[in-house]
Amino acid sequence: MHKPLIAALVLTLPLAGCGFGQSRLNPFNWFDRPAAETLAPEGGYPVVEGDARDMVAQITDLTIKRTLDGAIVTATGLPPTQGFWDAELVAENKGRPVEGVITYHFLLREPPAGSPAAGRALTPASREIVAGAFINTTRLAETSKIVVIAAGNTRSISR
Repeated sequence: MHKPLIAALVLTLPLAGCGFGQSRLNPFNWFDRPAAETLAPEGGYPVVEGDARDMVAQITDLTIKRTLDGAIVTATGLPPTQGFWDAELVAENKGRPVEGVITYHFLLREPPAGSPAAGRALTPASREIVAGAFINTTRLAETSKIVVIAAGNTRSISR
């Protein structure tokens, strides 16, 4: 009867010495990770008032994929040349549906003037750029239509 108690004591005794310190033997420290380092300047990046990005020239594809927590809206845009970057679907009304419609603007930054990419048009497939946005389940339940606006066209998905 005392043998199982002694065996349990012998097995737990090495862990008792770990305490809650920084010992590598302490199981509470096994999954601790150091804080991620950042390249951001001290105090963060400056806040830019307004968005200086342009709208993509044309939207070629718009899809919505259901997830456990809502849906992911993905739009494929076609800018006039290569090198566009920082693409984002920016929601109107903070992403809240207005009469069942959530509207996004497909924004991106153009390549620096004079850069090699700014003059390359090549094939449409080489210029495509994709942006996405997440809609949570609550907002998705209030939504019947999703609209994405570009400079040259508009695409929408209804349910």
